Amino acid sequence: MAVERIHIEKFLALAKEHPVIDVRSPGEYNHAHIPGAHSLPLFSDEERKVVGTTYKQQSREQAIKVGLDYFGPKMRKMVEEAESIVNSRKSAANGPGLTTHDSRLILVYCWRGGMRSGAVSWLLDMYGFKVYTLAGGYKNFRNYVLNTFKQSFHFNIIGGYTGSGKTETLKALQEKGAAVIDLEGLANHKGSAFGNIGMPEQPTQEMFENFLATHLLKVRSQRSETGGSPTSDFLPPDSSIWLEDESQRIGLVNIPHELWKTMRRSPVYFLDIPFEERLQHITEEYGQLDQQKLIAAIGRIKEKLGGLNAKTAIQLLEEGNTPESFRILLKYYDKFYFKGLHNREGLETLLHTIDCKTVSADNAGLLLAALQHQYEKP
Repeated sequence: MAVERIHIEKFLALAKEHPVIDVRSPGEYNHAHIPGAHSLPLFSDEERKVVGTTYKQQSREQAIKVGLDYFGPKMRKMVEEAESIVNSRKSAANGPGLTTHDSRLILVYCWRGGMRSGAVSWLLDMYGFKVYTLAGGYKNFRNYVLNTFKQSFHFNIIGGYTGSGKTETLKALQEKGAAVIDLEGLANHKGSAFGNIGMPEQPTQEMFENFLATHLLKVRSQRSETGGSPTSDFLPPDSSIWLEDESQRIGLVNIPHELWKTMRRSPVYFLDIPFEERLQHITEEYGQLDQQKLIAAIGRIKEKLGGLNAKTAIQLLEEGNTPESFRILLKYYDKFYFKGLHNREGLETLLHTIDCKTVSADNAGLLLAALQHQYEKP
C-alpha cells in the first residue's frame, strides 16, 4: 500500500465514515481542530518548539534528526493508539458491514500536510493501514471553513424578545424535519450577560467557526440529498435553514462577518408573545441558577441597565423576589432587542410577525404555517 494525498472535499467525505487523526501538538489541537478528529501528536508542545528552533537556527536536516530522536521511541505506542481508535470506531458502528479494507482506512493531517503527517502516515502505512493525508493540512481546512461563510445560504430567522423560547422552538422545528443550526449550542452560550451560567466552557473563536462551517455544510448536504424536507409533507421542499436571531457576538465568540451579513438580509419570523408569559418563562429557566452568578451578571450590565435598576434588581434577587428582579432585566433586554431587530435594511419586507399566546414548542407549527403561506403567495 502507499499513502495518498487527497483534496479537502474527498478528505471530509471519507471522514464521515472513517477516523481522522490530528498529529499536531496538543496545544495546536486544543486551540482548534477538524471536528471529530482524534489527537495523536507526533511531538509534544515543547518538542515541537525544539524542532522548530533547530530548523530556523541550524538546518532542515538537523531538525529532522532531532525529530527522529523524539519519534523513534513513540512508534509502537502511536501504532497501538491508532489501532485502538480504529477498533473503537468499528465497535461503535457495529462494523459487520465493513470490509477488511474499509476497516483499516485512516485519515491523517498536520498543519500544512508536510513532514509530521508524512512521518506518521509512513508508519501507519507500514503497519498495514490504508492511509490518506490531507493535502495542505489543517491550513487548507481553515481556508475551506472561511470560504464556506462566503457562500450563499437561504436562512429563516426565528425572532422574538428575550424569554420567547426561541431555542425550544428551533428544536421543535428540527423534530418536524426542518433544517436548523443551533448557534447558541455551538457556542456553549445563551447569548446574554447571563448566557454562560451553567454552561460548558466556550470553544475558541476558531473552533466555533470550525463547528459552524461543518454543521452548515452537513445540513446543506442532507437537504440536497433528500430534495428538501425528509420527514414532513407540511414543509416546503427547499434548502432553507432555520437560525435563531442573535447579536453578532455570542459570549466570547463572534458569528463570522460574511455569514452575519447573510443573516441580516434573511426573513425574520418574529414570535410575538405577551410580556407576562415571557417573564414566567425566563423565571422558570433562570430562577434556579446560582444567585451569586446572577448578581455578577447584573453587575456586568450595570452601566447599560442603569445604576438604580441594577441595584434594585440585585436587592430583589437577594430578597427572593426573582420575578420582579427579572421584570427589570426583561424590560432592558426588550429595548436592546428592539434596537437590534430594527437596525436592518429593508425590515418592512423581511419581518413576519407571528401572534403567539404563550411560550411553547407548539409555536414551531405557527412558524411553519407562516412559511407555507409565503410559498403559496402568487
